[in-house]
Amino acid sequence: MNEFDLIRKYFTWPIKDPSVALGVGDDAALFSLEQGYQLVTTTDTLTEGIHFGENAPAKDIAHKSLAVNLSDIAAMGAKAKYFTLAISLPKIDQSWLKEFSDSLRQLSERYEVSLIGGDTTRGPLNITITMIGIVESSKALTRSGAQPGDGVYVSGSIGDAGFCFWKLSNDFVPSNQELERLNCPIPRIELGLELKSLASACIDISDGLEQDLSHILEASSVGAVVEVNKIPLSEALHVHVKDTDDWSIPLCGGDDYELCFTIPEGKEEALKIVSESCNVNITRIGIVSESLGLQIEGFDGPRKSYRHF
Repeated sequence: MNEFDLIRKYFTWPIKDPSVALGVGDDAALFSLEQGYQLVTTTDTLTEGIHFGENAPAKDIAHKSLAVNLSDIAAMGAKAKYFTLAISLPKIDQSWLKEFSDSLRQLSERYEVSLIGGDTTRGPLNITITMIGIVESSKALTRSGAQPGDGVYVSGSIGDAGFCFWKLSNDFVPSNQELERLNCPIPRIELGLELKSLASACIDISDGLEQDLSHILEASSVGAVVEVNKIPLSEALHVHVKDTDDWSIPLCGGDDYELCFTIPEGKEEALKIVSESCNVNITRIGIVSESLGLQIEGFDGPRKSYRHF
């Protein structure tokens, strides 16, 4: 099987989106942009040995590769539309490719995003996805709009993926739910779309709550106070934190792909309606302040967020 056979068999899918005039199979894709909208684009690379182990199931690798890009689009309050896939493979393993392709297609259909192009080559296993979304002009959520007095909120529970990684690194057996949170995160696309009219700033939690919230504060030239005992935890992680008095996992664990955002005072009732309509728990964990920097109340132990270098 050569490169073109591989693309035709595993990555040439029917495109239902009428805005796509030309997808996989030509030198480049063609699509139309509706008047009054801006393009939103993001790219993430996942590499074997860094983002997933050599024995990781192909379906999980595919899911996470797409989900982390969808999460970036969600944080911008945008609608995901198209993506490209660049993949390097050490060899052509058709059973692996089928599992990868089926999982990627399943998630793309769930969120109605179209694969419109990409590239394949031989090399160490590496997946790069570029996601393209749309948002009404000047309506995108960014990191730079937080104001003193805004509440600081997070979706879902925090630290589950980091707790799973900690267990795997220390020869403990994680639960199926923890493995699911690490390997198959759920992007908060619907929530991001709803927050567009409510939030003053937003980011997805990929490198850890402390570090990612700090990006909002830096971009907005503000500070914040966060109370650790208000951070929503799973039952198992709550027990671990209680036993060890160590909040470093929920603060710095990363890979949650929940949303962290700020909401101006007076919009709490509207946010409650959004929480119910999206079926996502939303928790207030702190407040934006005028004093620069992030103040963590309730834990002063060592912590270190994820950095690529």
